[in-house]
Amino acid sequence: MKYACLIYSNEKDPVSNPDPSTPEFGPIMEGYMRFGQEAGDKILAGEPLQDTSTATSVQVRDGEIITTDGPFAETKEQLGGFYILECDTLDDAIQLAAKIPHASMGTVEVRPVPDFG
Repeated sequence: MKYACLIYSNEKDPVSNPDPSTPEFGPIMEGYMRFGQEAGDKILAGEPLQDTSTATSVQVRDGEIITTDGPFAETKEQLGGFYILECDTLDDAIQLAAKIPHASMGTVEVRPVPDFG
């Protein structure tokens, strides 16, 4: 079964989202490298996302496309990236998601991905 792991954190928090030019950035990236090595071929996809300031929300109302700069919802934590994992059970996916570095400083939401094929 496929599971989406959606990684949320406060993009304004320098502890959970340090600037890449700072020394604090290295240990977080090392944690992601360790996670990638441990998860191995269970990772089907994964990418970071740019800050919400680069987002565009799209809606269609009465046939008209409406766009808004930024995310649709105001929240304390923003979606910063994701993984798609292949795991046997939800419990397996949760155990693996708990090893994503931002699980200790933000939130990792795990959702089953339905197979419509």
